[in-house]
Amino acid sequence: MLKKKPVFYTKLSGAVILLLLLIYGCGDSSQSNQHTSWRDYGGGPDQSKYVIEDDITKDNVNQLEVAWTYPMGDSRVYQWNPIIIDTVMYVLAKNSSLVALNTKTGKEIWIHANLRGIASRGINYWESKDKKDRRLLFQMNNYLQAIDAATGKSILTFGKNGLVDLKEGLGYDPETVSRAQSNTPGKVFENLLLLGGAPGENYVSTAGHLRAYDVVTGKLAWTFHTVPQPGEFGYDTWPKDAYKYIGGVNTWGEITVDEKRGIAYYPLGSPTYDYYGGDRIGSNLFGNCILALDARTGKRLWHFQTVHHDLWDYDLAAAPQLITVDHDGKKVDAVAVASKTGFLFVLNRETGEPLWPIEEKPVMQSDIPGEQSWPTQPFPTVVPPFNRQKITSADVNPYFLSDSERKEWKTRLDTVPTGLFVPVSMKRETFSIPGAVGGASWGSTAAIPDKGIVFVRSVDYPSVYGKVVKISPPSAEEKAAKERVSGGRSIYTTTCQVCHGADKKGGVGPELLTLKSKLNVKEFQFLVNNGKGEMPAFATLKEDDIKNLYDYITSNTPYNYRLFGAPGNMKVTGPVVDSGGAPGGLNQRVVKGPAASFSFGLEYGIPYPDGIDAPSDRYFIPPGWGLAFPYIVSPPWSTITAYDLNTGTVKWQIPIGTDKEAAKLGGKNTGMLRAQRQSMIVTSTGVLFCTGKDGKIYAFDVDNGKELWSYELPTGTEGIPSMYEINGKHYIVVCASSPFKFGRGDEKAAAEAPSSSSTPETSKGSYIVFSLPDKK
Repeated sequence: MLKKKPVFYTKLSGAVILLLLLIYGCGDSSQSNQHTSWRDYGGGPDQSKYVIEDDITKDNVNQLEVAWTYPMGDSRVYQWNPIIIDTVMYVLAKNSSLVALNTKTGKEIWIHANLRGIASRGINYWESKDKKDRRLLFQMNNYLQAIDAATGKSILTFGKNGLVDLKEGLGYDPETVSRAQSNTPGKVFENLLLLGGAPGENYVSTAGHLRAYDVVTGKLAWTFHTVPQPGEFGYDTWPKDAYKYIGGVNTWGEITVDEKRGIAYYPLGSPTYDYYGGDRIGSNLFGNCILALDARTGKRLWHFQTVHHDLWDYDLAAAPQLITVDHDGKKVDAVAVASKTGFLFVLNRETGEPLWPIEEKPVMQSDIPGEQSWPTQPFPTVVPPFNRQKITSADVNPYFLSDSERKEWKTRLDTVPTGLFVPVSMKRETFSIPGAVGGASWGSTAAIPDKGIVFVRSVDYPSVYGKVVKISPPSAEEKAAKERVSGGRSIYTTTCQVCHGADKKGGVGPELLTLKSKLNVKEFQFLVNNGKGEMPAFATLKEDDIKNLYDYITSNTPYNYRLFGAPGNMKVTGPVVDSGGAPGGLNQRVVKGPAASFSFGLEYGIPYPDGIDAPSDRYFIPPGWGLAFPYIVSPPWSTITAYDLNTGTVKWQIPIGTDKEAAKLGGKNTGMLRAQRQSMIVTSTGVLFCTGKDGKIYAFDVDNGKELWSYELPTGTEGIPSMYEINGKHYIVVCASSPFKFGRGDEKAAAEAPSSSSTPETSKGSYIVFSLPDKK
């Protein structure tokens, strides 16, 4: 057994701390000079979403009006955080095209069309000291690319003819890596782009190593192994060969940078597989850690693990908030980390030491064979949680449920253990809250850095897991069949997909979903080799290849390659200067090896590498990831919590929004179900802006949470809003393109009351810009 004492945080030596104090000074406030513009995702390097301004105040915020709008021109749902450089705003619209807009009028300056596969939440900006080289850096289709911020054209001197392959440099054969990029854009620090990744969440996924790239050349500057390799710190918290097959431990969320100290703070996710750890006995560093690295070198400075040996998918994703607080009679620079568990961890920014005690408490242990769940988990003792962490029969929703359903849920909740660290089981179902997608996620945090005030926007979204299922290794015959389908998929992608579609539903050519009912394998072979009508002959394909192709087309295996954006044949109008990014960036790359034949669901998945001592059986939660019943819990479903971290107390907490279907039943201030993708802006004048799942943007008083203003958008909104200034006047821009969803939102509700979804046409999607009226 490897149940060693977990390492929560690592202190820097006294000499190093003294050096830091000499360089930076005691109690140096967060970098206030970065809070006057919105040049980064999240507002700036510190991700505080804090803006210093004197234009929009508590007294006049109710006078905000729409200054201009920019229609997105398609039916996509966007989650984009616009960035603003001088008088230019960069947005994603028009079938995933990057568009440069005039910040005062919304007029198009240039369009780089058809960037399908681009990271969907934002983009990075960098400029040289002389400002002659200004570039936009982004991930797309598992490549890193750069665009000239002035002209909108791809920079082909970056990487290899404009492309840096993110599948390379991870320690795997790039052709076997299915996913590498995250939808979150990373962070620019000096001449480096700091990146996390989203490699997948199943057995034998790719590890989420952290990397930094030169913004000019695209060269890899450093790599930090989040699953430690032999000789590296944390290696002894895993089985000896874990680094060869354990995946995840990745930053798919938001990176925060302390520019003055040169420290980058990474919130890390759980190891794979999320819900079973029999093949990863130990505390599993750096899973679920807040990790502080030297941003220039990638050297570990300290870490703090928020969940040991995670069995609940309790990733860290929200931006760590850099604050300065009065603590024990002195100024302390701290970092506050909000989690899916509902805990807010407050640590010394330089050492990782908790400002208040964090206790290890015994938690329920797993009953799954081979599992060795960690006996304790960390619980903050002073700072209260921002979410519910237990669900009982008293918490069953008074809305949306029939009497019989309500009775059933109460009975189920009374008969099984529920709570934050209750592991899934083969013997019973499991209820977990805030849940695997509850608590705090990307876009969920903001701060007033120099006052030690942190805001957390969160959601109660219970996870309801059925009994765990055991899957044994496939037989040789099953394995061979899977490999045939994998080979057929590769052939289909390169020879058939352009005409018949990635989903086999047809396009230029007919659909192929019913092929098995029309042709047997011999007839299909004749057709492929000889062609028919407009279909060309593929005479060079061998008999075995054609059989594999037939097996793939007639199987139910989904094609798991996805690009963000509609098909590229949509015509984009306007000042288009380029299309598709760098040459080859849109090419669909076929995954080879075991990963190619794997799809989500109850199947064994990718085998372990040869020679690995790991359990032969695997355990899975039933399909659906426990996300089917968010509506069983009573409101409020989404809230903002304001913390004063000078004292470790909650200043106030309020629900965000009201569900229209609940309101018809008498509900008030209910918050919104599934409100995971909205965000905030906080101003120096004491106004907190927040977007709501109910399709409104709100303004609140930062001191007490009182609502000062709201505006109902034409569609729902996702992503982080932005704030910018022109000649002393401030503007707020909101990305609004998502459909509304009120009520319980499942198939039963849709069948019984279709109006409960209240879904507008998302073709109305637009970027909406607000400002105060011009002074007369």
